[in-house]
Amino acid sequence: MVAEEKGGWLQRFILWREKNIKEKRFILILSFLVGIFTAFAALILKMLIHWIQNFLTENFNSTEANYLYLVYPVVGILLSGLFVRHVVKDDISHGVTKILYAISRRQGRIKRHNTWSSIIASSITIGFGGSVGAEAPIVLTGSAIGSNLGSLFKMEHRTLMLLVGCGAAGAVAGIFKAPIAGLVFTLEVLMIDLTMSSLLPLLISAVTAATVSYIVTGTDALFKFHLDQSFELERIPYVIMLGVFCGLVSLYFTRAMNSVEGVFGKLKTPYKKLALGGVMLSVLIFLFPPLYGEGYDTIELLLNGVSNAEWDTVMNNSFFYGHGNMLLVYLMLIIILKVFASSATNGGGGCGGIFAPSLYLGCIAGFVFSHFSNEFEMTAFLPEKNFALMGMAGVMSGVMHAPLTGVFLIAELTGGYDLFLPLMIVSVSSYLTIIMFEPHSIYSMRLAKKGELLTHHKDKAVLTLMKMENVVEKDFVTVHPEMDLGELVKAISSSHRNVFPVTDATGVLIGVVLLDDIRNIMFRQELYHRFTVGKLMTSIPARLYDTDSMEQVMRTFDDTGAWNLPVVDAEGKYLGFVSKSKIFNSYREVLVHFSED
Repeated sequence: MVAEEKGGWLQRFILWREKNIKEKRFILILSFLVGIFTAFAALILKMLIHWIQNFLTENFNSTEANYLYLVYPVVGILLSGLFVRHVVKDDISHGVTKILYAISRRQGRIKRHNTWSSIIASSITIGFGGSVGAEAPIVLTGSAIGSNLGSLFKMEHRTLMLLVGCGAAGAVAGIFKAPIAGLVFTLEVLMIDLTMSSLLPLLISAVTAATVSYIVTGTDALFKFHLDQSFELERIPYVIMLGVFCGLVSLYFTRAMNSVEGVFGKLKTPYKKLALGGVMLSVLIFLFPPLYGEGYDTIELLLNGVSNAEWDTVMNNSFFYGHGNMLLVYLMLIIILKVFASSATNGGGGCGGIFAPSLYLGCIAGFVFSHFSNEFEMTAFLPEKNFALMGMAGVMSGVMHAPLTGVFLIAELTGGYDLFLPLMIVSVSSYLTIIMFEPHSIYSMRLAKKGELLTHHKDKAVLTLMKMENVVEKDFVTVHPEMDLGELVKAISSSHRNVFPVTDATGVLIGVVLLDDIRNIMFRQELYHRFTVGKLMTSIPARLYDTDSMEQVMRTFDDTGAWNLPVVDAEGKYLGFVSKSKIFNSYREVLVHFSED
């Protein structure tokens, strides 16, 4: 009864809205609401993570190894895995990849449970020490909020795609207090098309979310950073070298993560994954406590430390305590091992993203680069904190293939606008380095391999939005090889097509009969029992599969020069035909709808 009343009330509001509020104005209202909801979701997630982490580690001794590091991470990914399998009952990992998939294949629809499930799972994972970030889960949460809010008010799928982007922009802006980075992330990583109708809603969500975060947590930047030494132009060559180094670190991180995830993917049961992931993660965190959680304490230390005594505290709680001469070795080992800790966290059943790991790795990479140079006096003095900041932008740009996001996010995170030029140089250098080896970001490569990635390339974007099932025509009359010419003529009389697929007894496509090929004999009745379909049929220039992407379909048409091609399933069974004319009509409809401003 309550549900019926709610449905009736909502329907009346929708009808009233359609009469009194124009759609473009209503989208701005929805984007404002999305900004508020995503900001509070981000604040709740950060609060839960910090509360769990402080509760578990506040009594740890900083001068020796703490054996609870061997226990907490395993408990965290166990609890998170149980929650996902038995409560959520759905895969919620790879949050940004799921958003990209929702935009390209699900027309902006994200499941309702994603508005809350990622918050709970990632807070447990990271609070107990999972070596991942909270940002990707909150971006998925924000996008789910936008998608479901739009679905609630029966908005069309083009608007849902925009609201998904608004949710992502709001989530990044809210959790980092970085509205420009939120907007740029949505345009660069999620590849939302930049038009006047999309820019304003994205801006409203980002600014609203950042404002809510400022009101609740204060106006300080997320990381405290004070510029002790201004940037000097003679350091530009070293900044470029840092960018190349960050690009190589990004490449290592991307490929190593894919390799380790492949190992976990081959394990069939969740408990085998938990065992492998738990052992890897707990041992790594026990030996290298800075790998515990998001790692933001380490970033804060490297950005604000000014002496070896302060930097050496990064080795607290470990066997390396008191060995200041091992600092560079310790940090370089962390750069190498961080990817295994992050992969073990997600592979073992935890939930988290790579925003924080990329910031963390970048900060350490920048520090190691400059500190190594200064220790051995290889160059002019390179300020460690400045290079640590630039390294954050470099690795983030490389891992995400998003140089603008890297620049604006680091500038807004730290207030380091005085280093804007070197931030840009590092980001571009890193990006140019990694694209020589990897054409897609760590988020998009999984979809790119399947042909399901939406990009700013308009033609490819439209083809990605088109679906095979929408262009397959099934009104062709099938014939069989044992039928004679007389039976074939009867089939022709009942069809308005000039192509006739030939299938065997199991439905497998073995050829086609073209009307033009039999036109000269089809009216000679004395031949009706002399010829069979098996003799009259011709081979097929190419087969399309129901799993092919539209880009593959168009490539096959171009290669064969055909106007009609048959579609079969994996077993070769006939499903229908695709014609160029059908594709062109669908292409135009999608293009008009997709590009409408």
